[in-house]
Amino acid sequence: MIKNVLVSILLVVTLFFSIDVAAQKFSDIDKSPHDISYYKAKRNAPPVIKVIYGRPQKKGRRIFGSLVSYGKVWRTGANEATEITFFQDVKLGDQEIKKGTYTLFTIPNKNTWTIIINSDTDVWGSYYYDQENDVARLDVPVKKIDVVEYFSIAFTKETDGTRMTLAWDNISVAVPFSF
Repeated sequence: MIKNVLVSILLVVTLFFSIDVAAQKFSDIDKSPHDISYYKAKRNAPPVIKVIYGRPQKKGRRIFGSLVSYGKVWRTGANEATEITFFQDVKLGDQEIKKGTYTLFTIPNKNTWTIIINSDTDVWGSYYYDQENDVARLDVPVKKIDVVEYFSIAFTKETDGTRMTLAWDNISVAVPFSF
């Protein structure tokens, strides 16, 4: 009899905790989901560069010079600032960057963008950007392209490294990294 009562109590307690877990509320999908882009020198090789970024959508809006201001530091995506990890030492232009994790900021302008590699990490947006912590900067030209709905980052193999392309709306910029 006591054994049956204990089993019943255990069953009720287990059921209670099961209902609580099933009732857990989870957030909806982010309106600007995060994505990861890798550069690997060879198909099955370990990565050389990894970028984690938020992918905002155009949704019919005017992006550059409006939603994303010209001449101001941008988080280069949505939500948290874009994070870039180098798994080996690289060069941005002629500036050496030690392997490690950094934040990728940009300053969009009509004809050029300033690419910024900054040592601050785990930051929200560009609200706390500190130029004192810049590791490297490079100005790159803007190229007009067909409209890209979601902000995107992709890598293309080059003879001495890779080109990281940032694209959104009808704009793209190519960022050269060499090894």
